[in-house]
Amino acid sequence: MTGQINVNPVIPGPYEPVEDGLTRFNHTPGAAAEAALLACCASRRWALRVATHRPYPDLDALLAAADEASYDLSPDDLTEALADERSPGLDRTAPQAAHTALRAAHAAYESRFGHAFVICLEGRRPTEHLNEMLGGIRVRMTNEQDEERSIAADELRRLARARLAHLMTNHPEPDTAGAPR
Repeated sequence: MTGQINVNPVIPGPYEPVEDGLTRFNHTPGAAAEAALLACCASRRWALRVATHRPYPDLDALLAAADEASYDLSPDDLTEALADERSPGLDRTAPQAAHTALRAAHAAYESRFGHAFVICLEGRRPTEHLNEMLGGIRVRMTNEQDEERSIAADELRRLARARLAHLMTNHPEPDTAGAPR
């Protein structure tokens, strides 16, 4: 039982605290914490750095540490993280023409920059996703490689932050605010 998280569905009594996502994360064994973090950002160095600095007193502290680790990604760390990203798609109910247009735009972007198009759609309504993605790709296709890499790093940081917040607020399923995993 050592190192395991209690997942029994027990209703807490008056003296039993409710375990939230951050508490669970703070007490999760190192390898499991790193695995959870890798689902948020696929840089091993980023995940190790964030996991090593546990426990975090609150979500804001965790997100600040994640941001700091994101800003310190080396070019190789960024390449590793971007290699695991998948370009965001649309809901299945979107018209076929929209799916076709988005696939073509993603293919052009990936051909030009060598990695998936990343964009954080946190806070956007699903009805805005297509315009945000197509507009973002159209604008970002004009960037030079170094400029686009910097923008992609910032979008990856925003995605990791959104995924991490989602995970810590007791949602173990993958985040839907951006590129799916």
